[in-house]
Amino acid sequence: MKISELVDQIAETTDASKTDTRKVLDALVEAMTAAAQKGEEISLPDFGKFKVKAVPAREDAIRRPATRSRSQPPASWHLRPPRP
Repeated sequence: MKISELVDQIAETTDASKTDTRKVLDALVEAMTAAAQKGEEISLPDFGKFKVKAVPAREDAIRRPATRSRSQPPASWHLRPPRP
Protein backbone atom coordinates (compact mmCIF):
# COMPACT_ATOMS: atom_id res chain seq x y z
CA MET A 1 0.00 0.00 0.00
CA LYS A 2 1.35 3.39 -0.95
CA ILE A 3 1.10 6.44 1.31
CA SER A 4 -1.44 8.05 -1.04
CA GLU A 5 -3.67 4.98 -0.79
CA LEU A 6 -3.34 5.00 2.99
CA VAL A 7 -4.23 8.69 3.12
CA ASP A 8 -7.28 8.08 0.90
CA GLN A 9 -8.49 5.20 3.06
CA ILE A 10 -8.02 7.02 6.37
CA ALA A 11 -9.60 10.21 5.04
CA GLU A 12 -12.61 8.26 3.82
CA THR A 13 -12.98 6.37 7.11
CA THR A 14 -12.65 9.44 9.33
CA ASP A 15 -14.43 11.98 7.10
CA ALA A 16 -11.34 14.20 7.34
CA SER A 17 -9.75 15.99 4.41
CA LYS A 18 -6.87 14.32 2.61
CA THR A 19 -4.65 17.30 3.41
CA ASP A 20 -5.30 17.02 7.15
CA THR A 21 -4.86 13.26 7.05
CA ARG A 22 -1.52 13.62 5.25
CA LYS A 23 -0.35 16.15 7.87
CA VAL A 24 -1.24 13.73 10.67
CA LEU A 25 0.59 10.84 8.99
CA ASP A 26 3.65 13.04 8.38
CA ALA A 27 3.62 14.09 12.05
CA LEU A 28 3.36 10.42 13.10
CA VAL A 29 6.35 9.48 10.97
CA GLU A 30 8.37 12.42 12.30
CA ALA A 31 7.56 11.47 15.90
CA MET A 32 8.49 7.84 15.30
CA THR A 33 11.73 8.87 13.58
CA ALA A 34 12.67 11.17 16.47
CA ALA A 35 11.99 8.40 18.99
CA ALA A 36 14.03 5.90 16.97
CA GLN A 37 16.95 8.33 16.74
CA LYS A 38 16.90 8.62 20.54
CA GLY A 39 17.01 4.81 20.79
CA GLU A 40 13.53 4.56 22.30
CA GLU A 41 11.21 1.63 21.67
CA ILE A 42 8.06 2.54 19.75
CA SER A 43 4.93 0.65 20.76
CA LEU A 44 1.70 0.92 18.78
CA PRO A 45 -1.04 -1.30 20.27
CA ASP A 46 -2.54 -3.76 17.77
CA PHE A 47 0.24 -2.88 15.31
CA GLY A 48 3.59 -3.73 16.88
CA LYS A 49 6.66 -2.68 18.81
CA PHE A 50 9.71 -1.31 17.06
CA LYS A 51 13.22 -0.56 18.25
CA VAL A 52 16.53 0.36 16.72
CA LYS A 53 18.96 -2.52 16.55
CA ALA A 54 22.69 -2.39 15.83
CA VAL A 55 23.77 -4.66 13.01
CA PRO A 56 27.52 -5.43 13.19
CA ALA A 57 29.77 -5.53 10.13
CA ARG A 58 30.12 -9.01 8.70
CA GLU A 59 31.79 -10.77 5.81
CA ASP A 60 29.57 -11.83 2.93
CA ALA A 61 29.18 -15.55 2.40
CA ILE A 62 29.25 -15.02 -1.38
CA ARG A 63 32.64 -14.81 -3.02
CA ARG A 64 33.01 -12.71 -6.18
CA PRO A 65 34.09 -15.08 -9.00
CA ALA A 66 36.17 -12.54 -10.90
CA THR A 67 38.22 -11.25 -7.97
CA ARG A 68 37.86 -14.13 -5.47
CA SER A 69 37.20 -11.49 -2.83
CA ARG A 70 34.33 -11.05 -0.44
CA SER A 71 32.69 -7.76 0.31
CA GLN A 72 32.11 -6.58 3.85
CA PRO A 73 28.85 -4.70 4.45
CA PRO A 74 29.45 -1.95 7.02
CA ALA A 75 27.92 -1.89 10.48
CA SER A 76 24.55 -0.13 10.51
CA TRP A 77 21.37 0.53 12.47
CA HIS A 78 17.94 -0.83 11.55
CA LEU A 79 14.48 -0.11 12.87
CA ARG A 80 13.02 -3.57 13.38
CA PRO A 81 10.16 -5.13 15.22
CA PRO A 82 11.49 -7.22 18.13
CA ARG A 83 11.45 -10.95 17.60
CA PRO A 84 8.94 -12.90 19.66
